[in-house]
Amino acid sequence: MYSLNRATILGNVTRDPELRQTASGQRVCSFSVATNRAWTDASGAKQEQAEFHNAVAWGKLAEIIGSYVKKGSKVYVEGRLQTRDWQGQDGVKRYRTEIVADNVIMLDRAGAGTGAGNAALRAPAAPPAEDGSASGSPPKDDPAVEQEIRVEDIPF
Repeated sequence: MYSLNRATILGNVTRDPELRQTASGQRVCSFSVATNRAWTDASGAKQEQAEFHNAVAWGKLAEIIGSYVKKGSKVYVEGRLQTRDWQGQDGVKRYRTEIVADNVIMLDRAGAGTGAGNAALRAPAAPPAEDGSASGSPPKDDPAVEQEIRVEDIPF
């Protein structure tokens, strides 16, 4: 049986990325991206809706995002969806679904905020293991690690 867990979004970063380091020394960067949808309803009125997506990147990709991506930057993000859970201080179990990014393309023009131009970034190593520890890494021959997204490959 086959399964696929892929998320692809293109939108604007809603806040400056937050770069941190785990206790084991692994770099992690959290950021949020807004995507917009516009349509005309049955009465002919134009409607708009924004959707907000949480994303996280690990390792070298996290460092690059933390250095070059800023609030308002237009980015293309590709990765897998992952939901984590934890117990809040109030005793309530909480959940957060986020995109674990393995490819990011900065779409702003050079000099227009980020200074990065159309830079394609990809994760050189996998994020933490399924149990949330920072020790997980893909096999060296994993084809997903070797692929790079080019602007020409984006189907829109």
